[in-house]
Amino acid sequence: MLGVTGGIAAYKSIQLARDLTRLGAEVDVVLTHAAQKFVGALSFEGVTGRPTLTDLFSAEGAALHIRLGRDADVVCVAPATADFLARAAHGRADDLICTTLLATRAPVVLCPAMNDRMYAHPQVQENLAHLRDRLGYTIAGPAEGPLAVDEGSGPGRMIEPRDIEQEVGRALESGGTLAGRRVLVTAGPTHEAIDPVRYVGNRSSGRMGYAVAQAAWRRGADVTLVTGPSTLERPWGVDVVEVGNARQMHAAVTELIGAADVSIFAAAVADFRPTEAHTRKVKRSESGDELAVSLVVNPDVALQTRELRKPGSIAVGFALETNDLLENAAKKLEAKAFDLVVANDPTQEGAGFEVPTNRVTILDPGGGREELPLLSKDEVAEELLDRVGRLIGRRAEAGAT
Repeated sequence: MLGVTGGIAAYKSIQLARDLTRLGAEVDVVLTHAAQKFVGALSFEGVTGRPTLTDLFSAEGAALHIRLGRDADVVCVAPATADFLARAAHGRADDLICTTLLATRAPVVLCPAMNDRMYAHPQVQENLAHLRDRLGYTIAGPAEGPLAVDEGSGPGRMIEPRDIEQEVGRALESGGTLAGRRVLVTAGPTHEAIDPVRYVGNRSSGRMGYAVAQAAWRRGADVTLVTGPSTLERPWGVDVVEVGNARQMHAAVTELIGAADVSIFAAAVADFRPTEAHTRKVKRSESGDELAVSLVVNPDVALQTRELRKPGSIAVGFALETNDLLENAAKKLEAKAFDLVVANDPTQEGAGFEVPTNRVTILDPGGGREELPLLSKDEVAEELLDRVGRLIGRRAEAGAT
């Protein structure tokens, strides 16, 4: 159920309803009287294919709020205005959204949206604390940024629909094996400086690692992403540690890995770095027809942090190979004591760098080799975490016996 209350951010809720529907959800939209001053019922019906609900006093068998509360897998209110938050915190039953909240036992996600001065008011903060701490509702946002015209910028802006989708997904999925566990993911390339302008690196975008981090968070994990330079948007809800080169990534992983229940090494760490980084740009007029760059080996992040892993934790590696794919991946699986290795060949169509898809084979220490079809990197992330979840479950069962 998507509740929409009377704020200017209600226009974003049409996109949210459309996106959730396209993801396969059945979305019942409920508009307050005030919300109808900003958006129309017909717009939501057009994007969901379902009637928009507005009337508290309606019965189809059971009273409408009872049916909505019973049928909902998750209730999301976006935007959630200051007035609505006050009514919800006090258990009011004066509109269809508030009565449904009293009737439902589904997880609830509230997305505050208001002027920054209103958001900062002690009564609003007290209401939010009550809803979060006493009732267990998820408070998603607000974001900081431009507010309504002539209201300036500050905290109070409703988070974007794509981020609300992640919050809804976490509310739906967070009862699984990753819930409450700490997950460490590395992603992206590393840039090894030749001089202040040039570097040695590779073509990794970080998309695979980012997809894994987002999917793990959505499944209820506390996720830290250690990322090299990337232009991708940071995954919602994930703690992000930004690094530039391999030595910085090694230092960050060394600090974090001991607390991780699952560590996933998806970064494309540069194997070599220049022996010496020049402090100023090397000019062509000074280097002549050739520029010789001496290289030295970088730290192997996964191998050199192997002994620091939390006992009983699960470690997953990625093996990108242009020849002898499975043989080289199997060597990496053994040498780095991984529980799983995801192998792929970037020369295959639709796989590798700078594309949204991947074609992978997942190897395990028992000799299993599971080849997956061409999938989006988001889908690969889900497939991988399914297998990580099964490993966690099996280890929990073994520990119990």
